[in-house]
Amino acid sequence: MSEQAESAVMGPLDVRRVMAALPHRYPLLLVDRVEKLVKNESITAIKAVSMNEQFFQGHFPGRPIMPGVLQVEALAQAAGVLAVESLDLAGSGKLVYFMAIENAKFRKPVEPGCLLQLDVKIVQMRRNICKFEGTASVDGQTSCDVSFTAMIADPPADG
Repeated sequence: MSEQAESAVMGPLDVRRVMAALPHRYPLLLVDRVEKLVKNESITAIKAVSMNEQFFQGHFPGRPIMPGVLQVEALAQAAGVLAVESLDLAGSGKLVYFMAIENAKFRKPVEPGCLLQLDVKIVQMRRNICKFEGTASVDGQTSCDVSFTAMIADPPADG
C-alpha cells in the first residue's frame, strides 16, 4: 500500500471522534465507534444496540426491535462521518442532510444486545452532493440495505 493510500485509512475512531464529526447527541447519536474509514471510499462503524435505548419502550413492549428507519439513520450517520472526514470538515460546523432514500430493504430484526455493523461506501461524490450505499448487519447477517443521497451544507441561519 502506498504512503498516500495508507494516510487515507483511519481507525479505529472512538465516540469522541465520531462526535467531532457529527452534531448528533444522545439519544439520537447512533454511531458508537468507527472500525475503519477509507477517505473518499468507505466506512465500517458499530452501533451497540442496548436495551436502554429509548425507542425500545414502545417498539415493541415485550418484543423489542430496533426500528428500520433508525437503522437507515445509523447508516446515514456513518456516511456523515465518512463525508466529513473525507473532505476534512470536522469542526467546520457543516451538516450532512438527507436528500433521498432509495431501495431500503429490511431483512432481519435487530434486537437489544446486538452489535450493529454499519458498512457504507461512496458511490458518487460531486462537490457537496454524495451518493452512498449502505448495509447494516448483525453477526454477518444483513438486517438492512439502502441507497441514499446527502448534501453537505451550512446549518440554517438563526432566525
